Amino acid sequence: MSETSESVEIITYKDQYRADFERLNRRWIEQYFVVEEADRKVFADPLNYIIDPGGQIFFVRENDEIKGTCAVLRNSESTFELGKMAVDPSAQGKGFGKLLIQTAIEFTKNQGAKELILSSNTKLDAAIKLYEKYGFEALPHISDERYTRVDIMMRLPLGAE
Repeated sequence: MSETSESVEIITYKDQYRADFERLNRRWIEQYFVVEEADRKVFADPLNYIIDPGGQIFFVRENDEIKGTCAVLRNSESTFELGKMAVDPSAQGKGFGKLLIQTAIEFTKNQGAKELILSSNTKLDAAIKLYEKYGFEALPHISDERYTRVDIMMRLPLGAE
């Protein structure tokens, strides 16, 4: 757990935050797209799909309220995936997205990964700009069969390849 100020901190997953993880992500998914089977599986059992295989879920907690989240999934020893990133509308513009992505990148590097990938949609302009700011580049091929909403995949190299 790394504190950023007296009232804002990054914390890791505990089952008591599962509902917050789902609530924050359902909001943006339902606003722009539709909740898919892969979403429902992850929401129902984040321990099995994210934590147990070697990933982590991070939360921004402000004044004891969960205001943002993101997941880092282990795809292989060398590749991790950033996913399910969301900030509550009431907390947008406070830098919580930057805090989450920085935490996700640091976690991934500490796991010894060579790259961090993500799947997204170009409708999510602010998210794409944030990813680009941190060095993610669009991949030429899209191959994420889990979600029909995906129209862009991005990659951040983390070390020697």
